[in-house]
Amino acid sequence: MSAWRLLVTEPLDGAANMALDEVLWRGRLAGETPPTVRFFAWAPPTISIGYGQRLDARLNLAARAALGVGLVRRPTGGSAIYHDGPERELTYSVVAGVEDFEGAGDLLEAYRWIARALVHGLRRLAVPAEMVAVMPSAGSQPAFCFSRTGSYEIEVAGKKLVGSAQRRQAAGFLQHGSVMLGADAERVRILFPGEGDPLAGMTTIEQAIGRRPGFDETAAALAEGFRAVHGLALQPGGLGPREQALVDRLAREKYGTVQWNERGRLVTDLSRVS
Repeated sequence: MSAWRLLVTEPLDGAANMALDEVLWRGRLAGETPPTVRFFAWAPPTISIGYGQRLDARLNLAARAALGVGLVRRPTGGSAIYHDGPERELTYSVVAGVEDFEGAGDLLEAYRWIARALVHGLRRLAVPAEMVAVMPSAGSQPAFCFSRTGSYEIEVAGKKLVGSAQRRQAAGFLQHGSVMLGADAERVRILFPGEGDPLAGMTTIEQAIGRRPGFDETAAALAEGFRAVHGLALQPGGLGPREQALVDRLAREKYGTVQWNERGRLVTDLSRVS
């Protein structure tokens, strides 16, 4: 069985969450740390936007601030996701090198590999989830992740349940995904006024099975999906002192800055931070 690290972390703010995943990714690219599956939540609730996403009127920034919702730019691509705390949403990340599993060097194969594990885990919760191999949407991408379709989506009855995004370098990748336990429909519509009804194409576990599983129950089921489908020996672990120090610095100097979150730029070059 392949040995991977399993991290289930306490809710963190947007800057700390994204800094942590970048540190995991950097460590794997350098061959210094193991491949990792992480399950986490957000406090306060936060909108994460894609690496190259432009902020415009499709996202209500004034309402975001008034509601006390955080904002962070992810290191991964895709469109915005509203992370409404552990009661309604679980976020996963997967960090792997190109040699960590067959197909890891190909973007779509990596999506499929992860989706197979997630579908198995969701079915352990009695969710009738299906992996649907569809091509990316044509034309401009919507601001809200669950308003778009991509390859190897996870759906229930034709509606999107999991939204995922990936970023790659030659030696490996980082993938993020949001698993919807429930939804605050009114808040989502307020935050994404430029999408028509942003909830029209999505569903939640609560809608699918008539109950909302807890964060810990969902994380355990998804972890079992990776074990059962791919034979991973997921070993619970944490961060070392060096990793934590780098998380703190990236959270402070990158993901906690207006320059990065609103403009996608940094004042200082952190590409070689170690």
